[in-house]
Amino acid sequence: MARRGEIHRTTGETDIRLTLDLDGEGRRNLELPVPFLKHMLDLFAKHGRFDLTVQATGDTEVDDHHTVEDIGICLGEAFARAVGDKRGIRRYGTRYAPMDETLARAVADVSGRGMLVFRADFPAERVGKFPTELVEEFFRAFAHHAGVTLHLEVLYGRNAHHMVEGLFKAFAGALREAVLLDGSMEVPSTKGVL
Repeated sequence: MARRGEIHRTTGETDIRLTLDLDGEGRRNLELPVPFLKHMLDLFAKHGRFDLTVQATGDTEVDDHHTVEDIGICLGEAFARAVGDKRGIRRYGTRYAPMDETLARAVADVSGRGMLVFRADFPAERVGKFPTELVEEFFRAFAHHAGVTLHLEVLYGRNAHHMVEGLFKAFAGALREAVLLDGSMEVPSTKGVL
């Protein structure tokens, strides 16, 4: 059974079409007006081995906030659709990702309860033109709409680009582990539902 989610979200600020295949090979087709986020989504798909397509436009002449947050919403909704009733998944995933002097950690629980714990003190307000405060906004939007409890932390680092990149790579690996199928067709919960 295909584990794929497709979303089309249109607002007065953005227009986003996004597809996510959890059982992909890391193929990416990304068209969006925020270059740094494009770079991070490219890493996410490659390191998670997810097939990801994003076609997005947004009011980036105002700033990147609406586009970044709405892509996070769409990725979360596509993830929730793709994972379905969660039968047979491992549910939990953990990944550490070093990026030069930086070490990042992601821990995910595909619990049905969207929650983000985010700990990262970036040494710069921007990476290029990208505001680092939008990193947390992206992950919050994803976690809430995916129904994933997500703990993200930069354990140490000095370079803001490396810190964000480490977070996205750790995030990809933790999600990959959490959605792997374990051979059972059970919902991984004593409640019988997630």
